[in-house]
Amino acid sequence: MSNEKQITVSRIIDHSAKEIFNSLSLPARHPRFDGSGMVRSSDNTERIQQVGDVFVMNMVGRSGDEYQTHNHVTAFDEGKMIGWQPALAEDPDRVGGWEWLYTLKPLDAGSTEVTLSYSWESVTDKQLASQLPAVSEDELAQSLNLIASTIN
Repeated sequence: MSNEKQITVSRIIDHSAKEIFNSLSLPARHPRFDGSGMVRSSDNTERIQQVGDVFVMNMVGRSGDEYQTHNHVTAFDEGKMIGWQPALAEDPDRVGGWEWLYTLKPLDAGSTEVTLSYSWESVTDKQLASQLPAVSEDELAQSLNLIASTIN
């Protein structure tokens, strides 16, 4: 589902919410489930613990240019929700206004409905806004498929 400034996808994954959350809260695992192919690696090995944490990701753009994002954790509810807003390395404390949010809804002990939302509603830079969305609904759905296949 998408609207003018947000794309949301959902999928049932045959793993517990705890297992899925453990993968989402470990930045080093993010390249494994990036459906866009832009996330290369993490400079952080620590698990995300709370709102306010920042983790650095090494990225590659569609044109092959490499860059870093400083991801500011904006949502954290153990086993239920995790989200962040990226800032570019040139100004690592200034988030750009787009956000990634994963919401987990346990269905039973071994399956969870996972919803991934990518929103750019808070982007105020007109030049940046004209370049968004940076990922497609299909790429978000692929991220959920990869989460399902990479959890161990």
